[in-house]
Amino acid sequence: MKLIIERAALLKSLAHVQGVVERRNAIAILSNVLLDCRDGTLSLTTTDMDLAMVETVTVDAMQPGATTAPALTLYDIVRKLPDGAQVEFEDEEDGKLLLRSGRSRFQLSTLPVEDFPVMTEGELGNRFSFTAEELRSIVDRTRFAMSTEETRYYLNGVYLHAIENDNLKVLRAVATDGHRLARIELPLPEGAAGMPGVIVPRKAVGELRKLIDELSGNIEVGLSETKIRFTFDGGVLTSKLIDGTFPDYGRVIPEANDKLLEVDRKSFYAAVDRVSTISTEKSRAIKLALSDGSLVLSATSPDAGSASEELEVGYGAAPLEIGFNSRYLLDITQQIEGDTAQFSLADASSPTVVRDTADASALYVLMPMRV
Repeated sequence: MKLIIERAALLKSLAHVQGVVERRNAIAILSNVLLDCRDGTLSLTTTDMDLAMVETVTVDAMQPGATTAPALTLYDIVRKLPDGAQVEFEDEEDGKLLLRSGRSRFQLSTLPVEDFPVMTEGELGNRFSFTAEELRSIVDRTRFAMSTEETRYYLNGVYLHAIENDNLKVLRAVATDGHRLARIELPLPEGAAGMPGVIVPRKAVGELRKLIDELSGNIEVGLSETKIRFTFDGGVLTSKLIDGTFPDYGRVIPEANDKLLEVDRKSFYAAVDRVSTISTEKSRAIKLALSDGSLVLSATSPDAGSASEELEVGYGAAPLEIGFNSRYLLDITQQIEGDTAQFSLADASSPTVVRDTADASALYVLMPMRV
């Protein structure tokens, strides 16, 4: 294999694929990127056996071939090369990969191409597409609520499923960690009817989010009961799905909460952020005291003291005091795109529903806490 590639193009592709590689690997080949040069293109592939990323970039190829090299080391080398540099790759007879750029010269150890695992996709029976904006909306407004507890592995992702709501067929994305829940809907894409309900793993969601801002146009989705594949300009991200049953989340969404609170989103976010500074504990608990037209936010800490702030709000129900994890409040408020956030409350111990008054497609549920 012998080729020349512009540093910026190589760095962009390596930045995308290296995120799949774990920092510590018991299997050496999983630390490597597969470099396959043919027909004037170089494809870069990484995998952790559950997730695989392939990206293709145009090169000046003088000799086709394939090899594998340490992904993170290669990324660091290319990242540190000067802007505008040309990078040359060449296989050496001793099995090393020679990398040259200007006066810099690196020899990288390689492992056999035959040892690199290939993730078989099988038949992806459901095929549909999202715009980059739609996919960004799904990911951003759900991923913060994914669980990180490995014991509840079936919550370690985003649940995608087709459903009929008010006689409209929609694709619904849901994530929850047991303390909060995020649910978003969008019109069911053509080709998604009959799709199985699937749980997309946290790592796949994270890697997909890194790509979205650089993508334009449509992202094609292929789906089976065990795998999901995202195809975009120049790349493919394939992931195994979580083999588990997502809980009946509808049971935790209250429908009878009768106390309505409406707040200016920006003012509320800023006030929560300020007041919670005083709370040193991990939960950063904050208390909301509601009365007619008024909301008082407060936090106390045995070490740091106390803080409070009053806001004018839309509230006309009976007085109520309720506590929340301030980080969770900020996460949800951050996803509200309209000017006003609406809270539907019942009492100090029942789940609260949060909605964006400018967007009926999103709904959030937050469990209260003792303060």
